[in-house]
Order: sequence, then structure tokens, then C-alpha cells
Amino acid sequence: MRIGFVAALAMLAAQAAGAQTLDLSKPEDALAAARKTQCSLTDGEPTFYHWSGRIYSRRPGEADRHIFNVEGMNVRQCATLTDAKRGKGYKMVSREIMLYLDPKTGEVLRTWANPWTGETVEVLHVANDPVNMRRPSFAYGEDGKPFVYGAVRSGDYFLDSTEVPLFYKNPLAGEYQDYVGNNYHAMEIFDFVVPAGKLLSKKTKRADPAVAWVRVAEWLPWMKMRSRDGLMVVNAMGRMVDSFEDYPTVLKNEIRSNYPIYTAPPPLDDARPNETSWTVFKKWADARAEAAKAERK
Repeated sequence: MRIGFVAALAMLAAQAAGAQTLDLSKPEDALAAARKTQCSLTDGEPTFYHWSGRIYSRRPGEADRHIFNVEGMNVRQCATLTDAKRGKGYKMVSREIMLYLDPKTGEVLRTWANPWTGETVEVLHVANDPVNMRRPSFAYGEDGKPFVYGAVRSGDYFLDSTEVPLFYKNPLAGEYQDYVGNNYHAMEIFDFVVPAGKLLSKKTKRADPAVAWVRVAEWLPWMKMRSRDGLMVVNAMGRMVDSFEDYPTVLKNEIRSNYPIYTAPPPLDDARPNETSWTVFKKWADARAEAAKAERK
């Protein structure tokens, strides 16, 4: 009887613990886990990411150069969706800033002396609004397959690695890129390290992951590299933080002075097309060209 009583208590304790833990074999729980790595389970609650890193140039026949440091942030929020066939889901809206800093002084760059051309150019920092989830995620796909949380358990953490190959028409290019090339070509790599306790607990609304971000990409348009060969390698690390106040001073000061809307995410009903560094640059360059034309009249 004693053994049976102890076994019963152990079973009840296990059931109670299980009731407070996500079961990743269930698509609804797997979706909740994925959402907790991106934002909060609470609809409309702002979530903040921060990252710091370095940018190197890579050109054939010369040593890599450390050309910039970066400080970046993304502010986002999520909303719950429901679909009669696909079940529970969510969407995410966000906007992001990334500043290019002098690698020696850490100061925000306003101009940059291009070491390959000898020209001093104006720096256009990343200020992309919006950067929204392209399609909502649901517990079941359009094909009826259940959602799967793809991270791998490693001790007290889940490890999630994602590669994003990019190859598409350059927004600054013309209509003949299939014939002459110049499509935009890049690779983004995201590696998340997620605390298992926070991810699996039904009591927590966020998983508070750390993230490593690597980007291999072409020269930025404002660098005015023209047709020079080579590419840039970005290596950065960051994490989900509690609030805007947790950002470094250089990032907070720049946002408050020049990008004040980035202290909060876009509205949940935001339906604007996403921006990239290339689309933002095109608008910036076109506006400057129009202003110059007006001055000449």
C-alpha cells in the first residue's frame, strides 16, 4: 500500500507539472513555443530585440577590412488569429534600426571615407518600417500538416538555426535583369539559443532567447562602390530585452533624436509592404534627385 501511495503521488505530481508545460508534439503548443521566441504570447505587448556586431569587407586579393561596427534593434508585437481549418495562429508586425558606427571610436557615422574610391559619402543607416511577418503562422498548414517547432533540445536550451538565401530583383535595377544580371544576392543566418525552462513553461509569455546573426551580402548602395567586386560579412549577436531602456545609450539617443517612431512597433493592422535597405535607399535617392531638380528651376 505504501508503494502504491507513493507511486500515485508521483503520478499526480507529474500530471500537475505536465499541465504547466508545453507539449511540443502538439501543433498548438509547438506554435506557442515558436511565438515565444519571436514576441510575447500577450497580444499587443511590445517586444524588443537588440544586437551588436561588426562588418568586414571581403575582396579578392586583399585582406579583409573591419569597416563598420553596428548597433541594431527591432521592436515588434504579435496578435492571435484563428482560422476554421488551420486552427489558432498569429501574425507579427515590426520595425527596425541598425546604426553604422566608426570601428575605432564607436561614434555614429554621418559620412564615410570610402577607402577604395577616395570619395566621402553620406551614410544611410538602416531604418526599415515595416518589417512584418510575410504570412501568418497557424497550428496547421494549408496542406493540413501540423506545425513543427524545429529547434533541437541541448541540455537546458533549445538550439534553432535558420538560413535565409536571398536572390531577387534589385529594387534599383531595370527591367532586364534576367538578361544582364544584377539581381540582389545575399545570405542571412540566424542561430537562436532559447532557455528551455522559459520556452516550455506555460507561465511565461516570452522565451527570452539569445541570437547570433550572420549576413553575407553585396555592398550597400550608399557606399557608391559601383561595379567593384567584393562583398560584406556581418557578424552580430544579441538577445530579447525587457524594454527600450535596455538598449545601449548610443542607440537610444539616436532613435530619440532622429527616429522617434521606433520606440514602439507598428499597429497590429499594419498592411504596408515591407521595406529593405534597398527600397529605403531608392526613396532617399529619388527624393534627393527631385530636390536637386527643383533647386535648378
